[in-house]
Amino acid sequence: MRRVLMALVVVGILCAGRRGHAFTHIVKPGETLAQIAARMYGDARHETVLAGANALDAQGGSAIVAGMRLEIPAPAHHTVIAGDTWTTLALAWLGDGKRADLLSRLNHAVAWVEPPVGLEVEIPAIVAHIAAEGDTSATVASRYWGDPNRGWEINAFNGRAESPMRRGDIVLVWLADLTLSDAGKGEAMAAMLRTGTQADTGRLDIQRRADAELPLLGDDVRQGRYVEAVARGNHVLGSGQLTRPQLAIVHRALLEAYVALDADALAIAACASWRANEPDPRLDPSLSSPKVRAACAKK
Repeated sequence: MRRVLMALVVVGILCAGRRGHAFTHIVKPGETLAQIAARMYGDARHETVLAGANALDAQGGSAIVAGMRLEIPAPAHHTVIAGDTWTTLALAWLGDGKRADLLSRLNHAVAWVEPPVGLEVEIPAIVAHIAAEGDTSATVASRYWGDPNRGWEINAFNGRAESPMRRGDIVLVWLADLTLSDAGKGEAMAAMLRTGTQADTGRLDIQRRADAELPLLGDDVRQGRYVEAVARGNHVLGSGQLTRPQLAIVHRALLEAYVALDADALAIAACASWRANEPDPRLDPSLSSPKVRAACAKK
């Protein structure tokens, strides 16, 4: 059960932070991580990104085999519409409205000035790094950015205090300079077509599909199928831009599921996202468990 939960935690974080700006590559016979990195990013040194994104080195090794599915982190783009703010964009794409300052700075703007309608916002690729024995914020910063002095930025982004990481801890790392090569862009497009998604899928179509999934998500939670609820909820979140009521429903369901699975950090994050999208985010003591209320009481 612990392995299953860890896998779900990683998938949940990747999906919540990623919002679909990653794609799957099927390893071919004879391929190495360095070769895949060179093809996708034009730089074999980015094999470190692939290893971290797929938790290949969490147990001390990074071997890959033919047929293995690899997640390829990639930046995304969002065209600002009326009502968008840096806070709402950071919540939707980076999982936390408090990351608005970072998102605005990466786009050469400031968080207190609303982005103009029509602005093309670049969303950095995100890696969910699973800490190994001896990892610190400095070693993680050195691994992905080549600068151990930026460890404090890792802590700030993840709301961590400056303390030793425990093996298995998960920290999110943004990769502002990671870009796809022409070959990588081609494979990303092929992956979208293979999975039946399109880059220009209309928002209305996405929201209609989400409406069809929400009752099933509620059934999963009510019937105690929490593993399925986590998978379904994060799939819906990763499908595209949802309405705020839809986001509230999904995050409320994920809150229940994460609490049931004892994934405390994810439960706290789900509650924060639920409250950010729910007009009246009050928990009825007669309808919510003490564990749910306790998760929502934490910051």
